[in-house]
Amino acid sequence: MADRTSSSITIGADRKAIMSVIADFPSYPEWAAQVKTADVLETGEDGRATRVRFVLDAGVIRDEYVLGYEWDGDAEVRWRIVRPGRMISGLTGAYRLTEVTGGTEVAYELAVDLAVPMPGLIKRRAEKVIVDTALKELKRRVEAR
Repeated sequence: MADRTSSSITIGADRKAIMSVIADFPSYPEWAAQVKTADVLETGEDGRATRVRFVLDAGVIRDEYVLGYEWDGDAEVRWRIVRPGRMISGLTGAYRLTEVTGGTEVAYELAVDLAVPMPGLIKRRAEKVIVDTALKELKRRVEAR
């Protein structure tokens, strides 16, 4: 995984409120449009998920895979693929939360590898859409609480 796509958004809430939404995987289908199910398979000592099985339906990409998570309190969460799907062969990413005036800046980075060849420009454009959509959906979910 060479290139990563990243973006950020400011959300009108503190890090704890935002991270609680990020950590609530079973609720993802309610607000993350492309996630059909997110089942927690393992949790760590802090009660947060360390392995989650996702079923994704993103139009041309329909897949099931497992991600492993590492948490740094309410400041950061990183993930990587631990069981690839049929189409998604690699996936790493992170949310980094920094408190700013008026809320929290949420930086999101993502790198996706597909089992099918895809030109780099198209892949990066697709990653950009995924990242921007995820940030907007997260903001809407957190600020509606």
